Amino acid sequence: MRIAVLGANGQLGSDVVAEARRRGHEVVELTRAKLDLERLEAIPTALGAVAFEALVNATGYHRTDEAEAQAQLAFTINAHAVERLALVCAEKKARLVHISTDYVFDGLADRPYREDDPPGPLNVYGASKLAGEGLARRAHADTVVLRVASLFGVAGSSGKGGNFVETMIRIGREKGQLKVVGDITMSPTFTADVARILLELLEREAPPGVYHAVNSGRATWFDFARRIVERAGVKAVVERISSDQYPTAARRPAFSALDNSKAARVAGEIPPWEEALDRYLALKGYR
Repeated sequence: MRIAVLGANGQLGSDVVAEARRRGHEVVELTRAKLDLERLEAIPTALGAVAFEALVNATGYHRTDEAEAQAQLAFTINAHAVERLALVCAEKKARLVHISTDYVFDGLADRPYREDDPPGPLNVYGASKLAGEGLARRAHADTVVLRVASLFGVAGSSGKGGNFVETMIRIGREKGQLKVVGDITMSPTFTADVARILLELLEREAPPGVYHAVNSGRATWFDFARRIVERAGVKAVVERISSDQYPTAARRPAFSALDNSKAARVAGEIPPWEEALDRYLALKGYR
């Protein structure tokens, strides 16, 4: 299969590229230098000149707090540009795989969210990503939306200056103490596992629609941080604080764990986040 990957040098995109090549697919890497989603008018021509059977959109405007003051830019990249991508894919009769987020939900659930649960984003970022989901699916029937969450990957996250795992290890080593929010629950997820799920869905020709591509299980950020320092051998005390003690510009859902059973029925068993973290730490040389 010839697969084009937008955001090919990013935290998730780099793992998608590596996994696709490992499986013998031909990959076209599309970085911002080749296709800037802020320039809506340039998308049809630039993408139209590229041959592919599937397009993976692993890029976007991810700065959750900054999006509160940059709503127009967030919606341009996360919604309107995605619609343009979908229209080009429809013309080419190519499958679109679009990466979305757990932040489309309001955090009021008492169990992990399923794909058909009603969304209710609390911040601009989540609203822009939800809009992108809807616009893409309306523009192109053969669209797969993968909602991911709390990503950590070997490539790091260039837009956020690393990832949570690396930040906890660095600060833990520097200060010997970490204060981490303990009242927000999510699904910590290794990008390598998302890449495997994504390729399985493509290869098995899974029906279009929405899938939750996260590691199994759930954790608070406090739980996650404590596990990180323990497994990485960092001598640091992790203190639980409330989200009120760590105010942010954007509201976060208090609970955004996702149910991945739909994706697992196609892609096979999805490992728990604890196992995924151990594999990440081993790859990075911490174990």
